[in-house]
Amino acid sequence: MRLLENKTDEEEYTKFLENHERCNFQQSLEWARVKTSWKREVILAEDNNKKIIGSLMVWVRKIPIFGNIMYSARGPVCDIHDMEVLQQLAEGAKILAKKYNAIVLRIEPDIKSDDEQFKNIMLQLGFSIKDNAKNFRDEIQPRYVFRLDTKGKTEDEIFKAFHQKTRYNIRLATKKGVTIKDGTKEDLKDFHKIMITTGIRDGFITRPLEYFEKMYDELGPEHMKILMAYYDNEPISGVIPIMYGNKTWYLYGASSNEHRNLMPNYLLQWEMIKIALNRKSDIYDLRGVPGIADDSNGLYRFKKGFGAEYTEFVGEVYMPYKPLMYNLYKFSEKAFRNLRALKLKFKK
Repeated sequence: MRLLENKTDEEEYTKFLENHERCNFQQSLEWARVKTSWKREVILAEDNNKKIIGSLMVWVRKIPIFGNIMYSARGPVCDIHDMEVLQQLAEGAKILAKKYNAIVLRIEPDIKSDDEQFKNIMLQLGFSIKDNAKNFRDEIQPRYVFRLDTKGKTEDEIFKAFHQKTRYNIRLATKKGVTIKDGTKEDLKDFHKIMITTGIRDGFITRPLEYFEKMYDELGPEHMKILMAYYDNEPISGVIPIMYGNKTWYLYGASSNEHRNLMPNYLLQWEMIKIALNRKSDIYDLRGVPGIADDSNGLYRFKKGFGAEYTEFVGEVYMPYKPLMYNLYKFSEKAFRNLRALKLKFKK
């Protein structure tokens, strides 16, 4: 086991990540440079020849009053059933916890909830598992997502597997004159304006324009695109897909209050799926939905229509290095999220 320390390590790590079947953009150095409020560390598990066989990117952040917390989004990247590799990563986390005097390590892996072998290994290593999240406020990463298997598939095969209504809406958008353009960094201004409208309508906090510009500086155009939908030469909707390794993700979407009847969001999803197919991604990830599989929920019904699999992840895997302080922090965190949700509700 070693920690990533120099340029040579960075190049070796990026190559390992991009070629691993469990690759996730949130474990990338590019994404870490977007998250400027966190300090980045990477734990590397090695074989006897010092070759990387596993990794865990950890972000460190100081929380007022409570101290430092360590967090990993969608790690680890390794054979998740290899006890020796996971043990190396756990030992590296202990070293970092001591270095930063951290109260906890929190990991939100993209590992399915029915993977009992992985859960048993983590429990043996001393971790705990929080698996009762049901909505977007309970965890940082969505625990429930829709994922579309695109490996080896053709556009025709994928399109035929869509729900009939989804196919109809895609054709309707095209028939009514909605066009999709591949944007540049400059188009983020229009995207952000529409994103603010979406946030007000749907009751969520939006990030500033500078955040998306930083994303583009670090990830675009190789790993990030901006797709904008137009009607009568006016932008009415937009999405940001992320392409990294063997996967493509639908990361952000925004839609105006006008012309929603033209179904631009359906056409945008189809364009992102075609990007995934063209770059031969194994998976197209439509990202989060509520933890209750119910067709009465519009977001659930929309994503389900693209023939994707409703996927439940294992939840939060965590190691409290200072249990008392961590419990106090959890209580304050929950209270803060509930208060923020109430503020958004009243704003609406």
